[in-house]
Amino acid sequence: MNDIIKSIEAEQLKAEVTSFNVGDTVKVYAKVKEGNRERVQVYEGTVLKRQNGGSRETFTVRKTSNGIGVEKTWPLHSPVIEKIEVIRRGKVRRAKLFYLRDRVGKRAKVKEVIR
Repeated sequence: MNDIIKSIEAEQLKAEVTSFNVGDTVKVYAKVKEGNRERVQVYEGTVLKRQNGGSRETFTVRKTSNGIGVEKTWPLHSPVIEKIEVIRRGKVRRAKLFYLRDRVGKRAKVKEVIR
């Protein structure tokens, strides 16, 4: 039974996934369906967390919109996501950045990795 589930989930995986980590600033290009039209909407923010693995892997991105913090969680291998573009690499020392929720302005920044 377990092998059957693994084989089905393996078929759902995307061939190429952009490598990004927690703390990175990313642009997520998501397909939005409005009536009978479909367009691509860009969502730019900091990656707060990555969860699970395989076909069930999800990631959460946080941005501030009009002074209000907005978080959105996507499945990594979802067909809704067209592509993920890494803008900045962040230097962080933990896996989940929930402490950024309490911070505003410059304090909410993540240091950039210089390579």
